[in-house]
Amino acid sequence: MMRAIRATAMTALCCTVAGAGLLAREEATATQLQPASATTVQKAHGSAFSGARKIRVAGHSVNVSCSGRPAAGRPVVVLMAGGGDGLDKLADLQKTLSKKDRVCSYDRLGEGASDRPDGLQTFADSGRILTAVLDRIAGDGPVVLAGHSLGGLIAARYAPDHQDRVKGLVLMDATIPTLSADISKVIPESATGQVAELRAQTLAVNEGQNPEKIVIADAEVRSAGDIPVEIIKHDKQYDSVPEYGPALERMWSEGQRRWRAISSRSTLGTAAGSGHYIYVDRPDLAVRAVQRVTAQAAGHGSRPTR
Repeated sequence: MMRAIRATAMTALCCTVAGAGLLAREEATATQLQPASATTVQKAHGSAFSGARKIRVAGHSVNVSCSGRPAAGRPVVVLMAGGGDGLDKLADLQKTLSKKDRVCSYDRLGEGASDRPDGLQTFADSGRILTAVLDRIAGDGPVVLAGHSLGGLIAARYAPDHQDRVKGLVLMDATIPTLSADISKVIPESATGQVAELRAQTLAVNEGQNPEKIVIADAEVRSAGDIPVEIIKHDKQYDSVPEYGPALERMWSEGQRRWRAISSRSTLGTAAGSGHYIYVDRPDLAVRAVQRVTAQAAGHGSRPTR
């Protein structure tokens, strides 16, 4: 990532912040390393382990962490980190949420303690890994996906095709649906200096030059039905390149509004005082959003208003 630009929009656009330390791992036995199947997954809640362990998915080792107890009728909450971040970044949020619900997180291929991908990945590839993880941790029970940045984009792309199991979404400053096209419109090819580097690096990241080697292709927002969805965008404005800062903020805000089309029960709010890492800057808002959506997905609580 370009070192000279460290403000909100740069982090949000490029999504390549390196992860910090790793959670302590509970290594699985040889039998535990087998892929989930109809005979090994508990139908209601999946494998109810606690702590972090490795599972085998499509020939790769995937690092997964779970905490909290399964409860009848309650979805498993699955936290999805942004690009360049491992599940350790979500540890505090997971710890808080697991006081009330079963909460899991995982390192996508190329992130944290999971294996590196063999080559370029698509969203379909990432989705297959997510499906296998959900099979292991949730069985055929419902889940709520709570994703930040690139994790939010992957969750939002996954949900429409898996309405049988994804019963709620929380999108925390999720990468916008058509980032490559949008930034190419805002920043012209003739731009120079830092802003030109921002444009070039964003496009390069989206073409697969990122830890996950995932091609972040533009696509319109598809509906996941009427599931509860809370979309939260950052508040702190981008001002490192004054000439384009306001336009980049408008682009990002419009992209967040477009995510509302994912559900007829979506809401959009701003995390006051927060930068891109909403769950770090305003953990109180992140916790409440996830808890509200989880309660609605379980059939409890009223529809949020904002």
